[in-house]
Amino acid sequence: MTAVPVPYRVVARWPETPDTVTLRLEPVGAPLPAFMPGQFAMVWAFGRGEIPLSVSAIPTTGGLAHTVRAVGAVSEGLYAARVGDVIGLRGPYGTGWELDKAIGQDLLVVAGGIGLAPLRPLIRDAVTDPKPYGRLNVLVGARTPVDLMAKIETKQWKTAYTGVTVDRPDDRWAGQIGVVTKLLHRARFAPDTTTAFVCGPEPMIRATARDLAHRGLPADRIRVSLERNMRCATGHCGHCQLGPLLLCRDGPVVTWGRAEPLLYVREL
Repeated sequence: MTAVPVPYRVVARWPETPDTVTLRLEPVGAPLPAFMPGQFAMVWAFGRGEIPLSVSAIPTTGGLAHTVRAVGAVSEGLYAARVGDVIGLRGPYGTGWELDKAIGQDLLVVAGGIGLAPLRPLIRDAVTDPKPYGRLNVLVGARTPVDLMAKIETKQWKTAYTGVTVDRPDDRWAGQIGVVTKLLHRARFAPDTTTAFVCGPEPMIRATARDLAHRGLPADRIRVSLERNMRCATGHCGHCQLGPLLLCRDGPVVTWGRAEPLLYVREL
């Protein structure tokens, strides 16, 4: 883990949606750090600043990559980076998905929008070495068909069930319509032997975790990735505080048992 940004070169770039790209990165003159799925880095657009980005690929399954949506000055600068450009990165920080704790269990992955990016390395790990696990289910939701990420890769994953749905279809959409929780009844998993991994907008996380709990999944086997305003990434500035948690240090991945009582408190 580095406390100052290390230069990384963009070695590949591909669009995910009209406002979102994935950048594959390699360090310039430094060893590649070991990221775990679910962790994040502080990524610099030089001259603009830095933002936290979860890893969307790790070196063991696709090279180190980050996915960024252009929504502000820093993210727009990163979105504009081209192959050969140099950006900065410090990390890794935070907690991971801890897939190793789900050995012998069914896996249920639920992603909303760009929330698929932090889950992609976990899915790739499970697909690459499926032997330790039970059935893998992947449920993906987005606002519109244009907002769906990894359209080709999603179809290539060998899973017990992969479901994709959108809130607002266009004239060419022939798939499922509605929120991602509507796909749960199609997934093949046994609640008493399943670990769920959930990432997306906070209302979607709450709705999904609540439905999974109603289906019998214990709160400590529902793992969610939370967002707050991360500045220092080292647990010192307090900007990412959620009750007793500093999400840059104690998160971003936490169990629903820890997250639920905090997310239902106003102003936290």
